[in-house]
Amino acid sequence: MACHTISACVIIRGMLDFKFIKDNADQVKDNSKRRNVKVDVDLVVELYGKRNALQQRIDNLRQSRNENAQKMKGKLDQKQKAEFIQEGKELKETIAQAEVEYRNMQNRLFEEAAKVPNMTHPEVPLGNDESANREIKRWGTVPKFDFKYKDHLELGKDLDLIDFESAQDVAGQKFYYLKNQAVILELALVRYALDILQKQGFVPFITPDIAREDIAAGLGFNPRGEESNIYTLEDTGMCLIGTAEITLGGYYAKRIMDAVKLPVKLAGFSHCFRREAGAAGQYSKGLYRVHQFSKLEMFIICLPEQSEVLHNHMLELEEMIYQGLGIPYRVVDVCTGDLGNQAFRKFDIEAWMPGRGENGEWGEITSTSNCTDFQARRLQIRTKQGGENIFVHMLNGTAIAVSRTLIALLENFQTKEGEITIPQNLITYTGFSKITKS
Repeated sequence: MACHTISACVIIRGMLDFKFIKDNADQVKDNSKRRNVKVDVDLVVELYGKRNALQQRIDNLRQSRNENAQKMKGKLDQKQKAEFIQEGKELKETIAQAEVEYRNMQNRLFEEAAKVPNMTHPEVPLGNDESANREIKRWGTVPKFDFKYKDHLELGKDLDLIDFESAQDVAGQKFYYLKNQAVILELALVRYALDILQKQGFVPFITPDIAREDIAAGLGFNPRGEESNIYTLEDTGMCLIGTAEITLGGYYAKRIMDAVKLPVKLAGFSHCFRREAGAAGQYSKGLYRVHQFSKLEMFIICLPEQSEVLHNHMLELEEMIYQGLGIPYRVVDVCTGDLGNQAFRKFDIEAWMPGRGENGEWGEITSTSNCTDFQARRLQIRTKQGGENIFVHMLNGTAIAVSRTLIALLENFQTKEGEITIPQNLITYTGFSKITKS
């Protein structure tokens, strides 16, 4: 979607292509319903028509103004000149009013269209929530302990690795201190995953931990409202990022990419901040849902025909990382109702967490999404193909979310003595093979 002539080129707050929505309204309605998204598609189509009509009116008025200006260059008597001057003033005022009306209509259109979710891959399972996610595969062996095992909170306290109590006094609930070997473990996990990604052609980044609200919205993260999971910084127009996906995508906003250089593959390390509004219950305890954590994120910008293959490749890399750590996991194909607005398709890896629930349970540890051109359209990121500007496709995937990986490591590799055995592939990075009581 090209920048409009009557306003500066800004980041778009929608959406699917307006013409696509208009020409495929029934399909868009069905897709929104399957994804549990409430949106008035007919209103979007109506606003799109009204906006286009206003644009045509403005174009006609401008043409009349230009014709009036040309007539004033001719030989005119005083009366004719006065009439043309008056007509020019009236046209100027009418155009200004029409432009205000156009901007208001454009804002309404963007507001409604931003609610429309991406289209959905035909193989995505139907369902309302995560209970309908389809398991694709399992890897590894779930440990069977011959002793009374502990969850990561007990282990973290016994081994002096994690301190929630002091963090609550300083920063509030769902914050924590990492201490001693846990600090080394965090840095080791990030470097371990980064080394794997660099060998696969990913360029390492450390990104800002804040971004403009319009950048976050462009990636599909709503920075405002009760349902928002984002912390905003008051009176700044900025927010704390929930993932480096936001800052990596924003890095290329409003650019035209060289098709020959695609795909672009990035590995971004950042702190991540999430309000986790409403998150509660035993499955949210400890490090599983926290307000701040560190994460290494994969991000790919590519040609449309490359995205499905690259999406599968990102999943393979996530599996490579966790197989290298020896953490048992399963892969699920996320159902329609659990996709979020931006994803065309999403795969999650869920690690086995012995301390989750009464007898252990799977817990999400990575996600990878193919967002097709949904985010690129919002951020105006394009490339040239066949002599035309087209929107690129954008994908994201978790390489390492440190807090949840620590849960899986501590709980799966605990010993009868209350110690933690370090996976072989991490020892090079940690410098120790076991965490013991001091």
